[in-house]
Amino acid sequence: DPALLEFAWIELLEKNELKTVEELAEMIYGSSQSLESYSTHLLLTRDDLFFTAVETKGSWSMYGPRPADQVEELRKRKIAKGIEERELEEFVNSLKSARDMPANEKPPKSVWTIEEKRRNNIECIRAYALDACFNDDEKRTAGMILKAMGLAKTSSNAVNLLIDIGYFPVHVNLDLLKLDMRTDYSEEILAAADILLTELPDIDAVHRKDLTHMKVYAIDVDEADELDDALSASRLQDGRIKVWIHVADPSRLIVPGSIIDKEALKRGTSVFLPTATYPMFPGKLAMNGMSLKQGELCNAVTISVVLHSDGSIAEYSLENTRIKPTYMLTYESASELLHLNLEEEAELRLLSEAATLRHRWRQNQGAIDTCSIETRIKVTDPDDPEPSIKLYVENQADPAMRLVSEMMILCGEVVATFGSSNKIPLPYRGQPQSNIDSSAYAHLPEGPIRSSAMVKIMRAAEMDFRKPIRHGILGLPGYVQFTSPIRRYMDLLAHYQVVKAFLRGDSLLPFSAGQLEGIASMVNMNTKLAKKLSSSSLRYWIIEYLRRQPKERRFPALVLRFVKDRIAAVLLTEVGFQASTWVSVGVQIGDEVKVKVENAHPRDDIIDIREVSS
Repeated sequence: DPALLEFAWIELLEKNELKTVEELAEMIYGSSQSLESYSTHLLLTRDDLFFTAVETKGSWSMYGPRPADQVEELRKRKIAKGIEERELEEFVNSLKSARDMPANEKPPKSVWTIEEKRRNNIECIRAYALDACFNDDEKRTAGMILKAMGLAKTSSNAVNLLIDIGYFPVHVNLDLLKLDMRTDYSEEILAAADILLTELPDIDAVHRKDLTHMKVYAIDVDEADELDDALSASRLQDGRIKVWIHVADPSRLIVPGSIIDKEALKRGTSVFLPTATYPMFPGKLAMNGMSLKQGELCNAVTISVVLHSDGSIAEYSLENTRIKPTYMLTYESASELLHLNLEEEAELRLLSEAATLRHRWRQNQGAIDTCSIETRIKVTDPDDPEPSIKLYVENQADPAMRLVSEMMILCGEVVATFGSSNKIPLPYRGQPQSNIDSSAYAHLPEGPIRSSAMVKIMRAAEMDFRKPIRHGILGLPGYVQFTSPIRRYMDLLAHYQVVKAFLRGDSLLPFSAGQLEGIASMVNMNTKLAKKLSSSSLRYWIIEYLRRQPKERRFPALVLRFVKDRIAAVLLTEVGFQASTWVSVGVQIGDEVKVKVENAHPRDDIIDIREVSS
């Protein structure tokens, strides 16, 4: 009985004496024979409260009693440890119980966060799953729980455990959690947004030109919430085409340095995922105060451009305007209208004609056509184990997409020209690609194959904040992104510079070139993270889409290039997804082969495809 040691400890504590094992055996059992001495030896080796070895000479040890305060402290620790072990055992049992429940009966997430100890334990596992433990205690706790669950100490096991108990949804976006992206707004930000919507007048009202008589087309994807831009066109008496690019005007509401502006700066961009959109501005402000809406009076910054017959710019102007969008079209519906060639939609045909002129002119200036196939995915109820997945494959050479793209590029050239003429510091974008010889790729089929080959050798984009720099890919002497001020902070910066300093007639620019450069470095870092997140999320859901397809389904795949020997990079044209596979001897770049999905695991980013006979 370990309690026997306590009696000996009390007696020796008063005398402060040292004893051998035999002497302690005599005190405890009244005998120092071999059996009693061995029993005392066992008690001492297992004791972590009352005695400590003070002297050791050969095989002989002298034991002394620990001080009373030390024993009391050790006793408290032992009790606390016992309680902790029992609590851990109870927590592990609750994990096992939740793990074994059917999917539709898992406990709600709140069950794991109501009580503090449970919340700490689940947060340790969560941190371990995300490789985000703050200290060794979190790692140790998570490791103990995983071990008690019979699992190896790996982050993937922690993720799977949290999924199995229903704390994480099956399709949890780990990258979103790891990057700690801002997905909601504080009450302070929301209150400030409400004030802007209800109390702030339009300071540019007296200067706005009324263009509400014009037919205005807004063309975007069907699920777009924030509409930044719209288009108009007419033919002048001399036969030339004039286009108007209407851009939403958030700078009428937002002041540089305000609480809303600072929040937008931290975000840098709206984040578009298959499962959700996380806007740069609070949703109500973006939708009700900034976005263009069909049939409603909307404030805009309008860039009007008259084109020469070769597609070059003849004249342009920038104005604060008021418009009333006539149509909100998807790319599909706009392309259909163009195909129908309706007389009543002559303005849309003019926009398409202007886009064709611009595209031809840019190509003559050395522009490189990088049009390819892009995939969009819309996931409904992403927290469900089997959510609905809608996949859209879009050809960037589609007439409506080409139309919008060319008009946005035209706007960027005009703003760069305007900035240069007025010596306005702006985020001028360029890309040093003028040395690419497009003719060297003329033997490759147009579209994804040629684009894939040329993109591989393109250099990174550059920025200058004092003067325009050539954008070789676009074939422009200068370019400024201006058409998405609700979605991109760099576009909003351009609006601040152009609208405040010139359209309002203010003499003082909001930002110097140096200040713009500093802001851009922060914004570009956040934008890169957002792009990485969007890309990884899209890839995850494409692989999940492929995983769900019938095993017998065959996908047409376009051979883009050879990676090594007969291993080729191919484009699954019905999915808009690139992968690698071995192809038969005789298959060449540009050929179409049939492939099937052998293995698809989105969580592990695994996709294996195999060529099959036609």
